[in-house]
Amino acid sequence: MYSQLIKETYKRCPQASGLESIAPLVSTAEETPHPITTTIKGTIPTWINGSFLRNGPGKFEFGEDRYTHWFDGMAMMHRFHICEGNVTYSSRFLRSDSYVLNSERNRIVVSEFGTLAMPDPCKNIFARFFSRFTIPKATDNAGVNFVKYKGDYYVSTETNYMRRVDPQSLETKEKVDWSQYVAVNAATAHPHYDRDGATYNMGNSYGTSGFFYNIIRVPPPEENAAKEDSEDLNGAQVICSIQASESRKPSYFHSFVMSENYIVFVEQPIKLDLLKFMLYRIAGKSFHKVMTWDPTYETIFHLVNRHTGKKSEVKYCAAPMFTLHQINAFEDSGFLVMDMCCGDDGEVIADYTLENLRRDTGEEMDKFYNSMCRNLPRRYVLPLSVDEETPLDQNLVTLPNYKATAKKTNPGEVRLNIMQSELHDDELLQYGGLEFPQINYDQYNGRPYRYFYACGFGHVFGDSLLKMDVHTKELKVWRYPGFFPSEPVFVASPRATEEDDGVVLSVIITPREEKSTFLLVLDAKTFTELGRAEVPVNIPYGTHGVFNGMG
Repeated sequence: MYSQLIKETYKRCPQASGLESIAPLVSTAEETPHPITTTIKGTIPTWINGSFLRNGPGKFEFGEDRYTHWFDGMAMMHRFHICEGNVTYSSRFLRSDSYVLNSERNRIVVSEFGTLAMPDPCKNIFARFFSRFTIPKATDNAGVNFVKYKGDYYVSTETNYMRRVDPQSLETKEKVDWSQYVAVNAATAHPHYDRDGATYNMGNSYGTSGFFYNIIRVPPPEENAAKEDSEDLNGAQVICSIQASESRKPSYFHSFVMSENYIVFVEQPIKLDLLKFMLYRIAGKSFHKVMTWDPTYETIFHLVNRHTGKKSEVKYCAAPMFTLHQINAFEDSGFLVMDMCCGDDGEVIADYTLENLRRDTGEEMDKFYNSMCRNLPRRYVLPLSVDEETPLDQNLVTLPNYKATAKKTNPGEVRLNIMQSELHDDELLQYGGLEFPQINYDQYNGRPYRYFYACGFGHVFGDSLLKMDVHTKELKVWRYPGFFPSEPVFVASPRATEEDDGVVLSVIITPREEKSTFLLVLDAKTFTELGRAEVPVNIPYGTHGVFNGMG
């Protein structure tokens, strides 16, 4: 069944031909620490008041040393400040320990996801040999996202380190170690926020009792408490620990699911071989080499009550798939509906090497892109009331207009069927599937919703912006040859009465012309351009961002 699904998906997806090189989009850029003005074309709504903050890799070499993987590049923070219809731009490299040490020595001395730092050539041969037996410290190169805890902004990656930053000046502040607050070895760069101001995240831990996936809760800031200019994760606690199905081969995870009352951890078949992890430096291999896609494992959904921390005794499982980003999740009449971007071949993460991304225009780039699976929106529905009285082998999903199915196959086990649960029509395949989904988060996260926004992937990087209606599967599209948009971020208008009253922001870059970046502002309802702010700088292709409203 799994191999059949893979073949069917590939068969339905058009094959690309004549794709252009995107090498300039993964080239080192210069920072712009002092705000510069932009040239406005069209109209930027005057009600937008705040900063569009973006993060991502921006430096790919030190001296003669070159990074191997796109994720390895040094974090570069970007700020588009929008006020009264005008926009300024600034950027800074994150002054992480990794960046500072590499700069001081003019070579790569801190290992990253896909690049292993080589021993110091100035050491003698014995010191260089024994340095391979030392497990390197985790990087603090926090180049994935901007996140918020107790009102403070941090930049984050997927290690135990974050960096607090000033969202106005982009100044790097203190280094924050998750393990000083809760017993975790790493945490994601995709927390969720509830309406009371608390923040939830997932972290992992391992020891003699096994490997665990941990749900973390950071409380909201205390009312009327004096605000100090320092990190504050006090009160953080692990509310649930989920033991890995196989402790020696736990799953990689990039994000998780949260509704109003539940958190779901997706244990997927991208596996971390812990034995290889312990030995990878001795073998001279980078971290991404210990990750493997193993479709002999199924996907397991671990359901946890967000308020009590109690894990469901029901095992929800499905065919092998991988997911990086969730779209939304909500409860409906005794069911938990989960929408996420899914792929059926998890090898893709390791494929994003700089060598692959810098392939020449034409056959070489086409070959790389056509070998990759397409990520598509998919809906899973979990029945929440399953007990010993629940009948076997009957579809438990009784919601009208839902094609997703779920059957109790054994006592305490429910299998989710993905064959009917696609959240799109074939039109989406013309745009290469989608990734980087965003919604009207403040009002609709964890609640029934209708629209999401994403990047279409007709190239190895997103080359279109999409608006999807999950009720009708209708698409609205912004796409122009040679333009590569960033993850779209929705900003609600101050007098919004409908879900899509507002704008969508995205940073557009191109490999065709130097210093031709612009901030695009789309009407979220019609998905037509309102205006753009052109800025004469080069910005590498980035990862995630947020809008920091100023009230």
